Amino acid sequence: MTKRLIVLSEDNLSFPDPENALDDPDGLLAIGGDLSVARLHNAYQHAIFPWFSEGEPILWWSPKQRAVLKPQQVHISKSMAKFIRQTALTLTINHAFIDVINACSMPRKTQAETWISSDIIKAYHQLHLQGKAHSVEVWLDNKLVGGLYGVNVGSVFCGESMFHQHSNASKLAFIGLCQHFQHHGGEIIDCQMITAHLTSLGVKEILRADFLEQLNQYKTSKVEAQCWKPQSILLR
Repeated sequence: MTKRLIVLSEDNLSFPDPENALDDPDGLLAIGGDLSVARLHNAYQHAIFPWFSEGEPILWWSPKQRAVLKPQQVHISKSMAKFIRQTALTLTINHAFIDVINACSMPRKTQAETWISSDIIKAYHQLHLQGKAHSVEVWLDNKLVGGLYGVNVGSVFCGESMFHQHSNASKLAFIGLCQHFQHHGGEIIDCQMITAHLTSLGVKEILRADFLEQLNQYKTSKVEAQCWKPQSILLR
């Protein structure tokens, strides 16, 4: 069967089967719709996420390979373990969501632009206000120097982006998320697409079908209510 790009309507929140995503470009599934809380939440329930540049139509993706990690399997190198013992950096959760996503939206040194547009920021801030999106913050002397944000679906955390303005700050945020999420009943961390940075932390690729199976298993379970209350994270 020939795969084709599906155009979404604004009055229908449903998505095509992720297995019908295009092979080239890998994972492109649909175009259009909106970034409402209900649509975004439905997308993450089905292993789909938005990714597009400012000024482009909304593009929805579900690539063939998914970068995932069981939180208890996060890799902490000997040098990182030493850094954790000695660092003055501190971690919090849900203390500064909008500041984290704004920092993540800044183009990297190797990029001319960012996919985290003003519309994305507004949409995920609304998800945060409804208790569906969360942030981890890294601080040095009360200054935000790193962090990450993502969307919680049952006992799955779907990471969206991270940033750092201090050595190892984003690694620290990720390790802190893994330990905190596991402690409160989290089962899977979805990192969407693999990078060398994520590989160094133990993240591995699995087939989309396998990820969908895991997502369907865990999306109706819940982490402890305490998990997302604003608090400090103490690394173990």
